[in-house]
Amino acid sequence: MTTQNVVLSGYVTSKVTSAPFDQKLIRAAQDDAAVFIASDGQTRGAQLESALRYLRQNTPKLNASDLELAHTILVQ
Repeated sequence: MTTQNVVLSGYVTSKVTSAPFDQKLIRAAQDDAAVFIASDGQTRGAQLESALRYLRQNTPKLNASDLELAHTILVQ
């Protein structure tokens, strides 16, 4: 992992964990996030899609890819 990726991952995690979002929604998306990451973004489950939509709507300045957000969701 490059330094840039480590910094970006920390930034995304801080934005997601400091945002007022529903922890149940994020926890429910963890399995889908794992599958999404393992498939290199090819398999997108409904729970993950819902969590990504929620995060993007409630944190409009969040500039992270779906894969970065999936990593963050997985470690929550």
